[in-house]
Amino acid sequence: MELGSILHFVEDKTILITGATGFLAKILVEKILRVQPNVKKLFLLLRAADAKSAAHRLQNEIINKDLFRVLKDKLGPNFNSFIAEKLRLVPGDISREDLGLDSDPILKQQIYDQTDAIINLAATTTFDERYDISLGLNTFGVKYVIDLSKKCSKLKVLLHVSTAYVCGEGEGLLLERPYEMGVSLNGVVGLDLHAEHTLVLAKLSDLQEQGATHDQIKVAMKDLGITRAKKYGWPNTYVFTKAMGEMIVEQEKLKGELGVPIVIVRPSIVTSTFKEPFPGWAEGVRTIDSLAVAYGKGKLQCFLGDLNAIVDVIPGDMVVNAILVAMAVNANPHHPISTTTDDHIYHVTSSVRNPLGNWNLQDVGYRYFTAKPWIDKDGKAVKVAKCRVLSNMESFNRYMFIRYLLPLKGLELANTAFCHFFQGTYLDLNRKIQIVMRLVDLYKPYLFFKGVFDDINTEKLRMAAREGGTENDMFYFDPKLINWDDYFLNTHIPGIVKYIFK
Repeated sequence: MELGSILHFVEDKTILITGATGFLAKILVEKILRVQPNVKKLFLLLRAADAKSAAHRLQNEIINKDLFRVLKDKLGPNFNSFIAEKLRLVPGDISREDLGLDSDPILKQQIYDQTDAIINLAATTTFDERYDISLGLNTFGVKYVIDLSKKCSKLKVLLHVSTAYVCGEGEGLLLERPYEMGVSLNGVVGLDLHAEHTLVLAKLSDLQEQGATHDQIKVAMKDLGITRAKKYGWPNTYVFTKAMGEMIVEQEKLKGELGVPIVIVRPSIVTSTFKEPFPGWAEGVRTIDSLAVAYGKGKLQCFLGDLNAIVDVIPGDMVVNAILVAMAVNANPHHPISTTTDDHIYHVTSSVRNPLGNWNLQDVGYRYFTAKPWIDKDGKAVKVAKCRVLSNMESFNRYMFIRYLLPLKGLELANTAFCHFFQGTYLDLNRKIQIVMRLVDLYKPYLFFKGVFDDINTEKLRMAAREGGTENDMFYFDPKLINWDDYFLNTHIPGIVKYIFK
């Protein structure tokens, strides 16, 4: 594949991108605009009530981000006119049929008539999201995107971004294979997507009839999602609903009604940019970043996990490059990769090519925050000690009992003896313990993860890119390029300190 074939594919093309305010979507939009200014148009679908609120979100949540500073410097005074020409906002809702575009039939018809490629990035990534929300976005949202795709007369490829962790708590070498409709991870039969939707509606109706408050409904929906996920072998609502979204993709592939390739890209844990548009851009507190933030601020004294386990992370710009290459390659029905990769599924991961251990994260975190301590609101440097590592749940439960549960019990007795004088302190400590235990329950599967992600299909994409001399230039996504020690010390942690700690 020559470099020109990727850029040529994007040139004069119209691409619909859902979930436009998300982390990866922003990097994708910036990348396309910077490397191929001759793209015809990017339809950006984002959740908004109307065009005015969509424009507000575009400015505040996308264009005004530091991520776009390189493009702004490149275009100078022409930046705003360039953005106005290339970006077309699409206020909508992926969890509704026709993506909620009925209010603007003219815009909807333009999407039908002009779209060459669709990249579905819309999702909720919260592990314990409300089940109704997660099912709507991560599962049925996929169906609605595919339904819309069938009406796009010029469409050449549909690319759906999932997650490598649809495998649940899989062990060993995890393959780039599809998930069949209704097949659970643990062998439990009866998984039916429409039955899940009916269950959600019935539960919501019951709660409303009982006069449940908004907060009570939220908690009930969160609990329902975790319960349903665990029933069928997934550890949380996020990966369960993403897996069901992939089941819909596979079902549509078998039907063959769309007539164009449906590609699935599965990144692992996405981290800050490795190189472009500049190193270290980050946004939002992600899985490992939440631990880094807590540790740097002196709030994380112990760490639960297997230090010998591999944690699979991949920088955001590498994921975006893989998306662009996969899109361009699979849009060409005559390309060797498109014709030899039946499932069109790509793991964008690092655990096979360049594994990173939990012990690496412990070490670089200590080294970074020892050399460059966080300055708290009082202007004092926060001193960190090396995290105590609890290697199993038994030691964690023992630690929690001695450190927190015994004092809580003592506080409860004192509170009773002194006529509830310590009630506020007791409730606050109890609430914090409950939060910690829930977080541990959510993250435990990844802290002790025993799998690595096969990436044979993705390697085919990299080989194609290398043949054209693009691997180390414009569309790099080989994790072997990364020196993890250097990346975390000099790129990722400085990035989250700059963009997330504040």
